[in-house]
Amino acid sequence: MAYVSQDQVYAEPILREFTRQTGIDVRTVFDSEAVKTVGLANRLLVERAHPQCDVFWGNEALRTHQLAAQEVFRETDPWREMGYRSRRLVINTNCLQAAAAPATFRDLTNSTWRRKIALAYPLFGTTATHFLALRQHWGEARWTGWCKALQTNQPLLVDGNSIVVKLVGRGEAWIGLTDSDDVAAGRREGLPIEALPLDEDSLLIPNTIGVIRNARHPDAAQKLFEYLQRVEVLDQLVRVHALEGKSPQEIKVPTLKVHWDELVRDLDAATIKLKEIFLR
Repeated sequence: MAYVSQDQVYAEPILREFTRQTGIDVRTVFDSEAVKTVGLANRLLVERAHPQCDVFWGNEALRTHQLAAQEVFRETDPWREMGYRSRRLVINTNCLQAAAAPATFRDLTNSTWRRKIALAYPLFGTTATHFLALRQHWGEARWTGWCKALQTNQPLLVDGNSIVVKLVGRGEAWIGLTDSDDVAAGRREGLPIEALPLDEDSLLIPNTIGVIRNARHPDAAQKLFEYLQRVEVLDQLVRVHALEGKSPQEIKVPTLKVHWDELVRDLDAATIKLKEIFLR
C-alpha cells in the first residue's frame, strides 16, 4: 500500500510501470487538492501503532519532516528527497506585463494589487509550507505584518494551486501564488500566463519517498523506494512537468533555506496564527 500526494495523473503511470517490471501490485491512496498532503500525514499519524501503509510518496517536505519527527518512518534509511518544484508568482500576461508585476512576494501587500491576487488557503499543501518558511526567514513580527497586509488586500482564497492558475488564466486575478507544475499545466492548456523569476523568498519543493516503520510488506516497499529514486523516473517526472528539475543544485539564484526541525517545532503555533489571519 502506498499513500501518494504526488498528483495522480503523474504518479499512476510510474506505479503501473513499476508493477510491470517487478510484478508487485501497488494499491494506492491519493489525497485531495483542498487538503494536499495534510490529510495523508494525519492518517499516517493515526495509524502509527498499526500501519496500513508501506510507502509514503510526498510532494512537499514539511509533512515528511513532521512524520519523521513522530518516528513514522523506519529507523534505517527512512526517507529521501527526489527532484524539486518551486513556488512561483504567476501573472496573466493580458492584464499585466512582467516589468510592471510585483518584484517579490513582499510586494504583494501593495494596495495596487487589491482583489487581484489568488492563492490557495495557506493551511495546507505547499502554500502552508511556503508561508511557514517565510515566517522563519523574516521573523515573527515582520511575517505577521505581511500576512495581515496581504489579507487586507482581499486576495481570492481557493482550494488548491491549480485553481489559482485557472483564476489567473481567466483574468479573474492578475497575480497568483502557485507551484511550477501548475504553471506548466496552465501553459499547456494555452492560458495567457507567465511565471516570474525565483528570488530569495521563493521556495524549492522536493518530492519525498519514505518507508513506514513496521511496514507490512518491507521487501516490496524497499523495491518501490529504490525505484522512485531512479534517474529515469525523475526524468519522466521532469518531462511531464510534475518536477521542475532533478536536483536543487540546478538553481543558480538564492532561494529560501529552511531549518526543518525548527519549522516542525513551531508548526502548531504558526498554524494557529494563520487561521486567525486568513479566516474564510
